Amino acid sequence: MESFWEYLQNLTDAQSIISRGGFYLLLIVVFAETGLFFGFFLPGDYLLFMAGLLCAAGKIDVSISTLVLSLIGAGILGNFTGYWFGFRTGPVLFNKNDSLFFKKRYVTMASEFYNKYGGMALILGRFFPIVRTFAPIFAGVVKVDIKKFSLYNLIGSITWVSVFTLSGFFLGRRFPQLKDYLQYIILGLILITTIPLVIAFVKKKVLDKNNKTD
Repeated sequence: MESFWEYLQNLTDAQSIISRGGFYLLLIVVFAETGLFFGFFLPGDYLLFMAGLLCAAGKIDVSISTLVLSLIGAGILGNFTGYWFGFRTGPVLFNKNDSLFFKKRYVTMASEFYNKYGGMALILGRFFPIVRTFAPIFAGVVKVDIKKFSLYNLIGSITWVSVFTLSGFFLGRRFPQLKDYLQYIILGLILITTIPLVIAFVKKKVLDKNNKTD
């Protein structure tokens, strides 16, 4: 537990993040997590929130409007990259062997999420780890109409980035002391964004078990 807490403290160290790339690192992380299949492990949600907090505290040397618009652009480009990758690889992706950076079950999870919510999965999926990485890839696999995909991509990126980044920014302006409690905030965001995936996983296991017993 102590080592995990140290990990959280290192992760939320503002000076460390800035020294490793700051603003440009944020853009790379958002792009990778929303479009590259090996980016599923990246800390998208809470990094956006933290970016807003750091911007409010003057730790990122760009305006909030530049920060938000740039992150939205990175999210849009990331999804288009994921779509292109899925479009090019097609069903072969489902037969790809598991590796350190790829798990077949993640594609299955994204496909089930998409089948349940349709195009809205590309918007709602932004708020769920793993799903936001593989949903655009699956959309490319099934060859979703590019115009529809572009619309969902735009709405999803604007909503996701605005909710987390602006929440962090305005809370940081209202409560400047929040920057001293980042590890608690990050832990809370991790729990909030992970709970729906755990529930979905448990439901699937129960459903599979019931189907086997029938």
